[in-house]
Amino acid sequence: MKLWSGVVTAKLAESRDFYIRLFGCKVLFDSDWFVLLELGGGELGLLAANLESQAEPFRAPSDGTGLWVVVDVDDARAEQERLRAMGVPIMVALRDEPWGDRHFVVRDPNGVAVDVVEHRQPQ
Repeated sequence: MKLWSGVVTAKLAESRDFYIRLFGCKVLFDSDWFVLLELGGGELGLLAANLESQAEPFRAPSDGTGLWVVVDVDDARAEQERLRAMGVPIMVALRDEPWGDRHFVVRDPNGVAVDVVEHRQPQ
């Protein structure tokens, strides 16, 4: 078995380009109706919205509410600086959590929160 996720989007090309530009995702499949991205063995699908050929649950575009994507990194501080230098708005600034993670959050073109996380030991 394998678990992966996807987002129904009205911004297919913009979403694909966001994940490629910011995180270097590899494109496994790219069409005018579906894009499959890979990063570090994890996959994210992007499905064009309002396709009559799709079942009803897969038609309406996501507004990002209640969803998040995690990108694991070695150095969250360096990643935040890199993304800021690119002009990417930071939704939640870099912070250290009691359980050890250091992370910050940006939003993708669909409003999905992208949590950029460095896993660390609690101090």
